[in-house]
Amino acid sequence: MFISNAYAQAAAGAADSGGLMSFIPLILMFGILYFIMIRPQMKRQKETRAMLEALAAGDEVITAGGILGKVTSVKDQYVTVEIVAGTEVQMQKVAITTVLPKGTLKAFN
Repeated sequence: MFISNAYAQAAAGAADSGGLMSFIPLILMFGILYFIMIRPQMKRQKETRAMLEALAAGDEVITAGGILGKVTSVKDQYVTVEIVAGTEVQMQKVAITTVLPKGTLKAFN
């Protein structure tokens, strides 16, 4: 009896605009997350994929286990790496983490 219907309707209208404003921080956090974490990770994956596709015989590499060697043959999913003269290891391409500049292994021998 003391509360008018117009006052109740005006309060409900204000709540609708507040609902939209509550999503803005969530959208901003997702945008920041995308540029800080997701985008750099996608770029890193793209570079790794390109490196593995360009892998060829004669490249000097470091494996995920820390083994340095020279690639002797490349197959579809596997690669053969010569660790020491006469010792070759066959492993998956994804185990290659880094391709070294030519002549790097001579410094270690």
